[in-house]
Amino acid sequence: MKTLVYKFLMLLIVAQSAAASDQAAANPRVALETTKGRIEIELFPREAPAAVKNFLSYVEAGFYDGTVFHRVIPGFMIQGGGLTADLQKKPTGKPVPNEADNGLKNTRGTVAMARTADPHSATSQFFINTADNEFLNHRGKTSQGWGYTVFGRISEGMAVVDAISSVKTSTSGMFQNVPVEPVVIEKTRRVK
Repeated sequence: MKTLVYKFLMLLIVAQSAAASDQAAANPRVALETTKGRIEIELFPREAPAAVKNFLSYVEAGFYDGTVFHRVIPGFMIQGGGLTADLQKKPTGKPVPNEADNGLKNTRGTVAMARTADPHSATSQFFINTADNEFLNHRGKTSQGWGYTVFGRISEGMAVVDAISSVKTSTSGMFQNVPVEPVVIEKTRRVK
């Protein structure tokens, strides 16, 4: 009887591992070709369906091509996806609802939606966490507690992210922490 129970438990574990592996294999991936190298992002449509659909629509439209990482803070994050190299804002679509209550955390290597003080104001801009940023996580459905929606993670190219994180920055007009030499997203494309 013990052997039969053991075999059943082992089959259950194998089935769960296969299901988790299938889910990861099914997640879409996007490549960002930047002036510092290639970054690949695995997206999480099950946890953040609105954010992933929004991000993919910008990728498929070629919106991110020619935008820059315009805000770089070492030990925190790099932000991009909305401004050109001369820091002109590109016109965007409608904001997406905040999905930061999805259980995903702002840990090193995750990708989240950037937004204003309004929790439901995210459009095209995103950031990559270069540290564990617990204070950005969802704490409650209040203006101060919503947090920032994690919708993906870096699957390849974290060394490129770290290289971007270490570039020299300055202030340019109303923008702070701007790379002195623009870090351009030259091309985005869905790779899976």
